[in-house]
Amino acid sequence: MEARRIFTTLLVAVAAVVGISAQKAVYLTTEQLPNLIKSLPAPPAFDSPEFAYDIIRYQWGKQQRKDPERAAIAKGDAIWDSLDSLFHQFAVPFGLEVTPKGTPEIYKLLTTAIYTIDQMRVAPKAYYKRQRPFERYDEPMLTGEEDALRGEGSYPSGHALRGQACALVMAQIAPERADTIFYRAYIYAQSRVIAGAHWQSDVDASRNGASIGFCALQGCPAFIEQMKKAKEEYKRVNIKH
Repeated sequence: MEARRIFTTLLVAVAAVVGISAQKAVYLTTEQLPNLIKSLPAPPAFDSPEFAYDIIRYQWGKQQRKDPERAAIAKGDAIWDSLDSLFHQFAVPFGLEVTPKGTPEIYKLLTTAIYTIDQMRVAPKAYYKRQRPFERYDEPMLTGEEDALRGEGSYPSGHALRGQACALVMAQIAPERADTIFYRAYIYAQSRVIAGAHWQSDVDASRNGASIGFCALQGCPAFIEQMKKAKEEYKRVNIKH
């Protein structure tokens, strides 16, 4: 019994260490960030004109899947597990491939800022529990994510929130490239409509939500200091190229 107790204690200790190491660095806690339930409108009711538009956009998305090039972009944009994939999608408009070794200061700024803003989606998703398009129509998604997403709230879109947050930070680093950066963020968000993962109103809300979170970061000393380092690195790396 004593050996079992010691073994159990060790397992708990290891789990605690793993849990701590798995935590992602953030600039602000959830409590320090604006609450999107209070700062964004509720998703459209199923009998509203706004939801009728969501249905039209869902049908539009299904038509877009017939374009092999656009479908391929949507599939690439669907990757969620690593921010490295997100940064790769934005490499051309940003003018730089963001990697831990090649651009450590930019990488640190982007990952920490995005994970900070990413926290804001959790509460509204759980609060509204909005049904996703593929669930409502019982149709397959373009990206095969049905099992992973079924039952998870649709409002707002996590992908769109991350994409817009990425664009906002990148545009602050390189304002001269803001037009192409934000257009890529728009495509990235629309990929979720095309995939059948989200309604149009989900991704529209996420663009606003990311902007709200981004504004909160402007008053954070750690973010401001890291932004300076990222801007210096961006200029330095571009000069080398």
